[in-house]
Amino acid sequence: MKVFFNQLFDYNFYCNKKIIELCAGESDVSEKTIELFSHILNAHHIWNSRIIGKQPEFDVWQIHTITSWNDIHYDNQRSTFEITSNVDDFDKRIDYENSKGRLFANNVKDILFHILNHSTHHRGQISMNLRANNIEPMPLDYVFYKR
Repeated sequence: MKVFFNQLFDYNFYCNKKIIELCAGESDVSEKTIELFSHILNAHHIWNSRIIGKQPEFDVWQIHTITSWNDIHYDNQRSTFEITSNVDDFDKRIDYENSKGRLFANNVKDILFHILNHSTHHRGQISMNLRANNIEPMPLDYVFYKR
């Protein structure tokens, strides 16, 4: 399970890095793209924080400058690899409070999968938004990554 998640988070890292590089090279990135990518970074950070039992530093929809994306992205990746390297039981239950104060519980593997799936979902929205703003998005399909 560790190897599987590490491979998927490598792919996630690659995709996010490509978006960061593309946006850093553009002079006019839409507010919607900035909002969505900041949200990807925030959610990843928040879920990592829940797994390790610490208070998150970011709010769900907190906006970050494009110049800060790299650092947050690297911290998220490092934290996730610490989680996947040190977890003894991927079925371990994590109790947490959501952003609205409601209590929930999920296991580690479901949370890790959610981070990946959530990021993919919003990267699709970002690709659509880039194209709508005359910026050609890069192909981020898993098969292209694996080639």
